[in-house]
Amino acid sequence: MLNVSNLESGYGKLQVLKKISMHIKPGEIVTIIGANGAGKTTLLNTISGLIKSTSGEIVFNDQNIGNLPAEKIVKLGCSLVPEGRQIFDTLTVKENLMIGAYSLNRNKKIINDELNKIFELFPILHERENQLGGTLSGGEQQMLAIGRALMAKPKLIMLDEPSMGLAPLIIKNIFDIIKELKNQGNTILLVEQNAKAALGIADRGYVLETGQIVLEDTSKELLNNDDVQKAYLGKDYKK
Repeated sequence: MLNVSNLESGYGKLQVLKKISMHIKPGEIVTIIGANGAGKTTLLNTISGLIKSTSGEIVFNDQNIGNLPAEKIVKLGCSLVPEGRQIFDTLTVKENLMIGAYSLNRNKKIINDELNKIFELFPILHERENQLGGTLSGGEQQMLAIGRALMAKPKLIMLDEPSMGLAPLIIKNIFDIIKELKNQGNTILLVEQNAKAALGIADRGYVLETGQIVLEDTSKELLNNDDVQKAYLGKDYKK
């Protein structure tokens, strides 16, 4: 579904990503793990068109999307749930969700069908559809951000640090939701600093260090890798 080849990007003269190559097959959960500043968010933002690549290729469903604007990439079926959620605090839950549906050509039936699917997946959002987004808890805001991305009917959903700032019980709920999204047939690219949780639900993973992929393997093998354990899972991690 997604093939990234020798991708490079950054901010002005600052190069962040260096010759990144990776792929995702339909129906997979693939996770990117790495320390703060490794380039994880830059990678997702480059794939989604928010940052322009300086070289390399991004092919999504056999189409080169490397030079397309972000809104066209969304219409092709690639949606991003950004770091920090970035919902609209002064809009209601329903209004936030409807923003995610802008690419559905204002087809009311399709939009209502998608809205009902979101409310089935997140009953709390249905209960609070007229509540302002800024008054939701952190976990509810994360659900809203995921729901907004799903409203575009994506083929690939990219999640950037979905557990950031959440309590442990809420983190478990969010990862249960990610597993359910896969069970529903979604393909997922997950960037997550909680490496143990991410590898626990992913099929495969990549380790990103200083803008370069230094390791690729199945999640099981990465969990059992001594270097990954020492760097990302903590000295007390047990196999």
